[in-house]
Amino acid sequence: MAIRSLQGRMLVLSAVLALLVTLCVGWTVAAVLERFVMQGLDGRLDAELALLASAVDADGHVDRARLRRDSGLLSGGPGWRWRISGPDGVLGSADLRLRAPLPGPPPAPGPDSPPGTALPAPLGSPPDTVSGPVPPPGPDRNGPRPLDGTDGVSVHARTMSLETARGKVVLLAEAPRAVLRRPIRAALLPLLSILGALLALLVTAAVIQLRVGLAPLRRLRDQIEAIRSGARERVDEDQPAELRPLAVALNGLAADTERALEAARGTGANLAHALKTPVAVLALDLRGEPDRAAQIARIDETIRHHLRRARIEAVNRRVSTPFAPALEGVLAAIRHLHAERSLRVEQSIEESLALAMDPHDLDELLGNLLDNAARHARGAVFVEAATDPARPRLARLVIADDGPGIPEERRGRVLERGARLDERGDGHGFGLAIAAELAGLYGGELRLSERQGGGLFVEVTAPRRVAG
Repeated sequence: MAIRSLQGRMLVLSAVLALLVTLCVGWTVAAVLERFVMQGLDGRLDAELALLASAVDADGHVDRARLRRDSGLLSGGPGWRWRISGPDGVLGSADLRLRAPLPGPPPAPGPDSPPGTALPAPLGSPPDTVSGPVPPPGPDRNGPRPLDGTDGVSVHARTMSLETARGKVVLLAEAPRAVLRRPIRAALLPLLSILGALLALLVTAAVIQLRVGLAPLRRLRDQIEAIRSGARERVDEDQPAELRPLAVALNGLAADTERALEAARGTGANLAHALKTPVAVLALDLRGEPDRAAQIARIDETIRHHLRRARIEAVNRRVSTPFAPALEGVLAAIRHLHAERSLRVEQSIEESLALAMDPHDLDELLGNLLDNAARHARGAVFVEAATDPARPRLARLVIADDGPGIPEERRGRVLERGARLDERGDGHGFGLAIAAELAGLYGGELRLSERQGGGLFVEVTAPRRVAG
């Protein structure tokens, strides 16, 4: 099954590469270790060959007494063997595994043979003592060389030939290959532990490297989610070289989307203003003609229906608008409009509250509600805003006044879309209908009730955002 995660793919690739590197290192170390052990074994076998060579004189005779005296030095343990092959026959271990070629016997004496020439002595019957010095290394000697067993596995040997007056003498020393395997196996156990630790270290380093290397991607993803939730408007362009073009493109896309939304909103608002007045005038003129008035009402309903759909599609649901600054701006305008009245505004605001509403829509919502409250208040306007405890994803806004209020039987009518005309003497209705439509546009609602102590109590729910 294909790995869907980039991090997973890179981690698997890093683990495979780390395993291959570890195996290569292990193979190389084992080969080097075997080479050093082999060199040590060859050195020991060469020492035995030198000891055997010291028992052979210049005439090819073997000093058996010397060999018996040095027999302890020639025995390296079970499986260690040696042999001397010369004109006088073969002398050495009886269970020798190797069968190196023996030097050919000297020619039989004949009429033309020089005086004193004799047949070789029987096997194993060279003289007990030899006279004359041991021939020093020189051109008449062939240096040690490796020689393995016929099966290539069981034994390892070194051989050397000496040129003497009576012919060639071949020396051979062999050792079991187990001598090689034992130290290698003993060294491989800690070596495997070290390689396992190295592999774990490499995989851990790869995991850390991937987490650090992919951290900018995770941050970019979080910033995009913040744009969707409304906590941000753009992503940081201070990114690694590979991600910076993507960040720039994302910011361009966000800007294009915002411009398209603004254009759609502007078009809807312009069309609403262009058609609202003519249709309202026609409706007033045709009050006495029920049939025509019904057609005008149908035209008005169709226009409002399509404008509402266009506006819903143009709503930017990713935006996040802090509530407190928006309220302060609207209150400043309301105080200026009603400067002749000494109104008292009492506030209870959750400071960190932010709404998922476009700033212009929030200003229009607050402006209509506060203007209605200020126009009908006797002396005080009350504003509350906080997270709805029962529905944490919503905010609860309350705007109330201490005025005469609206009778219960008329509250439903002032929120009807057809009641947006300034035909009610109490002034309520036009702003409240707009506010109700704006609240519904963002998935909230507007409810009217009577304030304790008198006055109108307006409660609005709207989607909230955590301010970024």
